[in-house]
Amino acid sequence: MPLFKYVAKDEDGNAVNDLIEAKDEMVALDMLRVKNLIIISITEQKAAKAAKAKVGSKKIKPEELVIFSRQLATMVNAGIPLVQSLDILSEQMDSITFRNVVTTIRSDVESGSSLSAALEKHPKVFSMLYTNMVRAGETSGMLDEILERLAGYLEKSGSLARKVKSAMVYPAVVSLMAVGITLVLLLKVIPTFKEIFASLGGTLPMPTQILINISDTLQAYFIYCVALVVGVGFAVAKLVQTPQGKLRFDQLKLGLPVFGPLLRKVAVARFSRTLSTLIRSGVPILGALEIVGKTSGNVVIEAAVESARVGIREGESISSPLAKSKAFPPMVTRMISVGEESGELEKMLTKIADFYEDQVDAAVSGLTSLIEPLIIAFLGIVVGSIVIAMFLPIFKISELIG
Repeated sequence: MPLFKYVAKDEDGNAVNDLIEAKDEMVALDMLRVKNLIIISITEQKAAKAAKAKVGSKKIKPEELVIFSRQLATMVNAGIPLVQSLDILSEQMDSITFRNVVTTIRSDVESGSSLSAALEKHPKVFSMLYTNMVRAGETSGMLDEILERLAGYLEKSGSLARKVKSAMVYPAVVSLMAVGITLVLLLKVIPTFKEIFASLGGTLPMPTQILINISDTLQAYFIYCVALVVGVGFAVAKLVQTPQGKLRFDQLKLGLPVFGPLLRKVAVARFSRTLSTLIRSGVPILGALEIVGKTSGNVVIEAAVESARVGIREGESISSPLAKSKAFPPMVTRMISVGEESGELEKMLTKIADFYEDQVDAAVSGLTSLIEPLIIAFLGIVVGSIVIAMFLPIFKISELIG
């Protein structure tokens, strides 16, 4: 959609210089007049400038979406018309990108479109889960309550994602530091020692000779080594994008010795929280399972959810296909089965989500305390081995001089 740069004055006579996204110039003018602006000039951005403006604008953060949902819920609950609510929200947004999206949604709603249909036009901002819950809220007449639930769901899922990232960042940073230190030693320090050893003469110990050979090879073929690593990384990335490759990669992630259990707990918590929120919001079970599968973030979980969806169509329960897939712990499938039999599936899923989110908290804390000594030991072994190999000839300095 084209971007238009405009210069205008507001009701108080203050100058306004900004960008607006619209189908054409007439629509842009109508959108500005609704805001009671006096347009001085308006020009369409060229393709290159528009692309640059879009890239330069801030990305929409999850926190901004939470605030938008909660404020819109409050305004709808207070009886403010939807068009007016969207107009108020767009005016107070700092993000130009989000402001333009909300302005476009407001224009669509004013033209007679439903809110969910207007949101569907912006899949990069509003997920399938978001638009389907809003549609359920419009159908049931509980849009304010659904938006409030969405805000709570986004906050919980965002908190869960941050905890997992915090658990992964520390080992990743330390591992990169270990690789960097090792490369500096191999490329800068060891060649200096090599010259000293060469001037002394004699036969070097086997560990020292191996280390010098590695250093010589790395120096001679450094560019090729970097190209090989980049090529392998690119090939793996392409392989993971294929259906079979993604399935194998997700299976591998869940089977990792330390991170696998944590990732499985995250997947179960996300599945339970999402399905519970959708069912409570009145989304039909088949549609809810489709959304849960596509937003699970793991092909193994998605396949298990899809088998449950097919099973329900054929008259089965949800728990039976999930148990057969073995992607979910037995406790989860049994609790889901109890929830189905008692007619309180939504409450049972909420309990599962709460339990596994607490488990993720404990696992992240335990993982940090477990990984720290392992990484220190790894660094000590790598760097220590290099140092010992380099000082072995010095321990035999008298023999080399002789």
